[in-house]
Amino acid sequence: MCQEAQGLLTRAFYSFLKWVAIGPVLRLLFRPGVEGLENVPEEGPAILAGNHLSYADWLFMPLQVPRMVRFVAKSEYFTTPGLKGRLQRAFFSGTGNVPIDRSGADAAEGAIVSARRVLDAGELFGIYPEGTRSHDGRLYRGKTGVARLALLTKAPVIPVAVIRTDEIAPPGRVFGKVTKPLVRFGRPLDFSRYDGMENDRYILRSITDEIMYEIMRLSGQEYVDMYAVKAKDLAKQAKHRPDADKPAA
Repeated sequence: MCQEAQGLLTRAFYSFLKWVAIGPVLRLLFRPGVEGLENVPEEGPAILAGNHLSYADWLFMPLQVPRMVRFVAKSEYFTTPGLKGRLQRAFFSGTGNVPIDRSGADAAEGAIVSARRVLDAGELFGIYPEGTRSHDGRLYRGKTGVARLALLTKAPVIPVAVIRTDEIAPPGRVFGKVTKPLVRFGRPLDFSRYDGMENDRYILRSITDEIMYEIMRLSGQEYVDMYAVKAKDLAKQAKHRPDADKPAA
């Protein structure tokens, strides 16, 4: 199948899921709210950088945007053989995901390559700068890939906050309770003043911190200046310590 036909099929399946199969059910059951949707451009590339409370974020944020929102996903989702692989590939492709390009030095570089293709095509790209879901509802330090992507593509960054999705699908559980989630889109952030500085780690950190500050402001979360992966590891270590449940002397 040619690339153009594949693109049309993907968009058709995406529209079917969003407007016919899944979207109406989510709207009827959860009645999600939205604020600041006017900040998402009607055309042209943009990076939607959001907090990550739950796997439900991946459902409710794109649900509020009329345009297709693309994310990167593990290449294994697109290369598994057999019937299961075909169904898996059809689902992930049809829901706007693109595989991580594994021709780069590592997965992080591959994600940048794949994301650039999406933005260079004038589409919306969704990213979670924390890199993983928050295990305790707090907002953690962002990884600088989002800053590098913004400088390489010159696309505006739109901070996004999802609220109460961790109540719908709490960490470690498939489902929690029915509640009304809210998605807030902030004003686009322009980093053109840093053009040509995508390899300066201090600039990348400064840009990322600015993005995370805006997400914090929109979400109202407590901010922790630590990577979420490290915080999860520390929480696991504390939980498994022999004296974890004993009161301090």
